[in-house]
This record gives sequence, structure tokens and C-alpha cells, in this order.
Amino acid sequence: MSEEIRRVKSWKIFLPVLIGLVAIAYMFYKEFDPSAFDEIDFTWCSVFWFVMAILCIVGRDMGYIIRIRGLSENQLSWRQAFRVIMLWEFTSAVTPSSIGGTSVALMYIHKEGISIGKSSAMVMMTSLLDELYFVIMFPVLVFSIGVPELFDIEDSPGWSQGMFWLAATGYIIKFVWVMALIYGMFVNPKSLGKLIFAIFKLPFLKRWKRGAVKALREIELSSTELKFKKKSFWINAFVTTFISWTSRYWIVNCLFLAFFTIHDHFLIFARQLVMWVAMLISPTPGGSGIAEIMFSRYLGEFIPLVGFAVALALLWRLVTYYPYLVIGAFVVPKWINDNFISKNKTIHN
Repeated sequence: MSEEIRRVKSWKIFLPVLIGLVAIAYMFYKEFDPSAFDEIDFTWCSVFWFVMAILCIVGRDMGYIIRIRGLSENQLSWRQAFRVIMLWEFTSAVTPSSIGGTSVALMYIHKEGISIGKSSAMVMMTSLLDELYFVIMFPVLVFSIGVPELFDIEDSPGWSQGMFWLAATGYIIKFVWVMALIYGMFVNPKSLGKLIFAIFKLPFLKRWKRGAVKALREIELSSTELKFKKKSFWINAFVTTFISWTSRYWIVNCLFLAFFTIHDHFLIFARQLVMWVAMLISPTPGGSGIAEIMFSRYLGEFIPLVGFAVALALLWRLVTYYPYLVIGAFVVPKWINDNFISKNKTIHN
């Protein structure tokens, strides 16, 4: 595993930045209109909504931190929980969205002193909670807003149809995955244990394959314990998940309000759930390129200033994506040194 993490070279940090900038540059060339800035008045109201966008980012991360600490039953300190989430977000930012940071999150948690079995249960639980948010919220928003309003894109019928089928397919996959997790964690833990064992057959996890055998028993125990958790445990898990994902989506609304008035707040919010599905299947690191184009196309009709959508797409990624690359560039080297290099030196000495 140490070898896998050490492969996070500087080019893997700059690659998603480069892809995103290329996409933005192309859109600037095709669609950007400098005169759009002439219609913008940067006021104290703009500053207020920028601050609100930052608070949404804080809410997103704090929700994750409080949740992961709660799932560990406070075995993780606040500092450890912060470190795990930042490492998790960084890994998600430098790997294809279809892979994400979940594949190595188990290691991050385990290295903070949590057993492999409990770490596995925590990762599965976060996955269940995240997907459950989408499984519940998406149909609520679809029935509240309506399919035509949610998927129709002005002057782009091809995009409209494509986004509908993408969302429908993504929802089915997520629903099946949520049902499988619920079955594995609360009905038949042994099947979930076998899944974890299969994951440990991956090349970069083979060194922990022996520990995975022990983890199978621990997962069964952890899953049994979940059935008897207090209401406060579940309230904390669901509330923090709701805060994190809702904060994530309201960032765009705040950025819009910094420049102009909008009235379709929930429609913009709902469309971001659809965008999330598209970004999850992106082959590029962190959805770079795909995210910027999706933003411009799918949310562009809510931007009254012609030619300003590209600039907002860039601003959106600057505040929601690139900071994790910067934070990770500082956190990851120290984490590798503390968990692998220093320990190896101690062993050899």
C-alpha cells in the first residue's frame, strides 16, 4: 500500500489542473464574451454571497469530519478526522471519478489506529449514507420539480435526452448498490465480509490480505453492533450526511447570487444531483474537464449574462476542487513520512 500512495507524484496533482484548464480554455475560445463583465456590479452583496459560498464549503467538510468521527465512536480525534477527510478528498481529486478516494480510504482510517474490520465497516457506512442521500433526494426533487423542467436544456435536445438516461441509469445503479449494502450490513454480514476479502485481492492491497481474514470476523461483529446503536449515532450519521451534501450543492447557488438574482434555486440544486452522476463516471481525475463543460451546458441557461457561464464554471472549480489539491500537496507527504518512511527507519534501526 505504501508503494501505491508514493506513486502520487507531482504530475498527478497537475494533471487534473491541466485537463480542467484545457477544457476551460476551449470554452473560453468558443463561448466567452468579455463584454459580459461590463454588466456586472461587484458590491457588498457579492462579498456576502462569496462568504456564504465559503461557509458552504466549510459546512461540507465539517459534516464529513463530524460524521467520520461519529462513525469511529470518537476513537478518531478531531485532528485525525480532519486528516482522514483531507486525504480522502485529495485522493478523489487526483484519481478518476469512477474510482474516487474510497478505494484507499480504508487505509487512511486504519493508519489512524482503527482496526481493519472497523475501518472497513466505516468506509461501507459512509458509502451507504452518501448513496442513500441521492437515492432519497433525487426522486423527491424529480416529483417536486417535474421531469421536463429538470432535464430540458434550451436549444440542446440531444443533451436533454442524454442527461435523462444518464440520470436514470445512475439512479438504478445507486439504488441496487444501496440495497446490497443494507443487505450486507444488516441482514447478511458474511456476504459483505466476502466482498471486503475480494477487495483485498487487489494488487496494492495484497500485503494486507492476511489481515482481511481477521477483518471478516470483525466486520460481522461491527455489523451486529450497528443493529444496536443508539438513536444518537444514527441521527448524527444522517444529519451530517445531509449537511455535507446539501452544503456542497448550495455553493453554486451562492456563487450565482454573488453576480445576479436567481429564482429557480431548487431546480439548480436538483440539476447538480444529475451533474454528480455524470461526474462519477468521468474517466478524468476528479471529473476535470467533464465538470467544467457540464456546468456550462447544464446550468448555463440560469445565467442571464451571455458568455459568463465559462467564467463561473472556472470560479466554481477554483473554490470547490482545486483547494483540495493544494491541501493534499502539504498533507500527503507528511502523512507518508509519518506512516511509512519514519516507521521503516525505526524498524531498521
